[in-house]
Amino acid sequence: MARPSYNKTPLPVKEALFAGSISGRKGYVNMDCLFCKIAGGEIPSTTIYEDDDVRVILDISPAAHGHALILPKKHAASLLEADDAMIAKVYTIARDLGRRMISELGAEGVNVLANCKEAAGQTIDHFHVHVIPRYPDNADKDGLIISQNEIVKPDFEAIASALRFN
Repeated sequence: MARPSYNKTPLPVKEALFAGSISGRKGYVNMDCLFCKIAGGEIPSTTIYEDDDVRVILDISPAAHGHALILPKKHAASLLEADDAMIAKVYTIARDLGRRMISELGAEGVNVLANCKEAAGQTIDHFHVHVIPRYPDNADKDGLIISQNEIVKPDFEAIASALRFN
């Protein structure tokens, strides 16, 4: 299977382009980015999968037993800036990892999350996806709480009108 080619559009100032000789990485790498350093193997992690494009690690502050992060090796600030091929690859890995969490760890489900921007809870400006196995009846293995408050009923037509793009 042929590897996808990635868009090489220049990124903001602190990114540098490597031709593959530094840490074996190709593409844009932000030298100040913690996740670029982890994905490139410069900072130790517990790796559960790695290929030329991504590294999958166990989160050092897990919300649940087996909580993993999928880290692309090519820097993009968030999902909103990542190219289509990388997004497709990351979510394919998330699906496969989620299946393994259910079959191998006994999880009853998984959350697949990508926080985009600080207001949404993104704390490191590097596209990454959380795959969090869920154990609803086991507080020792599952500390994630997702809640929702009701809001005033919005004007759905106005929202749809603002967001339509087809």
